[in-house]
Amino acid sequence: MALIVQKYGGSSVADAESIKRVAKRIVDARRAGHDVVVAVSAMGDTTDELIDLASQVAPIPAPRELDILLSSGERISMALLAMAIHSMGFEARSFTGSQAGMITTADHGSARIVDVTPVRLREALDEGAIVIVAGFQGFNRDTRDITTLGRGGSDTTAVALAAALDADVCEIYSDVDGIFTADPRVVPKARKLDVISAEEMLELAANGAKVLYIRAVEYARRHGVMINARSTFSSGRGTFVLGPGMSVPDSLAPDSTEESSMEEPIVAGVATDLGQAKITVIGVPDVPGKAAEIFTVIAKSGANVDMIVQNVSGAATGRTDISFTLPKSDAATALRALAAEQAGIGFESLVHDDQIGKLSVVGAGMRTHSGVSATLFEALSTAGVNIEMISTSEIRISVVLRGDELAQAARVVHTAFGLDSDTEATVYAGTGR
Repeated sequence: MALIVQKYGGSSVADAESIKRVAKRIVDARRAGHDVVVAVSAMGDTTDELIDLASQVAPIPAPRELDILLSSGERISMALLAMAIHSMGFEARSFTGSQAGMITTADHGSARIVDVTPVRLREALDEGAIVIVAGFQGFNRDTRDITTLGRGGSDTTAVALAAALDADVCEIYSDVDGIFTADPRVVPKARKLDVISAEEMLELAANGAKVLYIRAVEYARRHGVMINARSTFSSGRGTFVLGPGMSVPDSLAPDSTEESSMEEPIVAGVATDLGQAKITVIGVPDVPGKAAEIFTVIAKSGANVDMIVQNVSGAATGRTDISFTLPKSDAATALRALAAEQAGIGFESLVHDDQIGKLSVVGAGMRTHSGVSATLFEALSTAGVNIEMISTSEIRISVVLRGDELAQAARVVHTAFGLDSDTEATVYAGTGR
């Protein structure tokens, strides 16, 4: 008998029929003799609808009250799911984040988990109940306020529960069959992976892959939690995300598929991201300290910079241009902050471009194989795609290009690295969560 933590996203519990389907899957796991703890998201687009409602009554909603509002979505899901399980003849108990012992920082809207004290959850498990926990939320001990965890909060809740309860596996359910070599909505012939390293998954998640959130993957790697990304809508074994020293138990072994023969591919996947913008600071004096001034201003604005490129200084002018990318949502704040400091820094102007896309190829095999960059650039050149920026890490190469060329670029690069499947991937609900 194993202890399994399961997480179901919004598309998995979008309506009453979906909730009953999820309840049956949970009950099946319990019938198989496993203890089951479930983290659940709000139904469908509930969170977005609540944010929209809040904006209608207040242009800038109070963060504390917004967290209380948004946390209600998961409470609805957990109660309905517990009711559905009860109707199937099994004991289920639902808990809010605070009742489950999810202790967080006090940052409303973006709190981080600092401790998990699952006393009530252990008591319920010991008494034979299935445990349902509201994802995305927690409680701060100092302020005694409800908090929410931000993007990927329910994934992070599930992984944190798995770590605190020493679960055998944390199953993250969405509307795709696992982790693919690319987003199957962008690259229809993307290939499902049976296993991927946590290191590779972190790079993919950081560069646009949406099936798992980076905070959850990092928490799992740090605390030794095995993640199994699966689909709510099929019975396949999904993809296992393995940290250092981990191996998949025989009882949880993946399906025998053609992907199994792809041992340690050079490139594990291709990630795409249309959520980035590019800012170019034009005419920066090419003297020591100016880059530090620019990025200190950006850091104080709260913007998260990704890629940075500095041009060669003009011999006649002694000035250079510095370009960087950041999330589109951070761009306006960063632009205002830089404009306010223009005179002090001494640059000439700012250019904002939000029509870019980022493509990344990721694979641990890059450490020991040459020619990855050549294959990438040749594929893009053949497709007539121009590269605007390049960034690399030990197991990743990222390029910035025009946003309207990103889908085509992803498909040609995917083919160039031999990742195409013979059949098209199935996407059941259409959102990826």
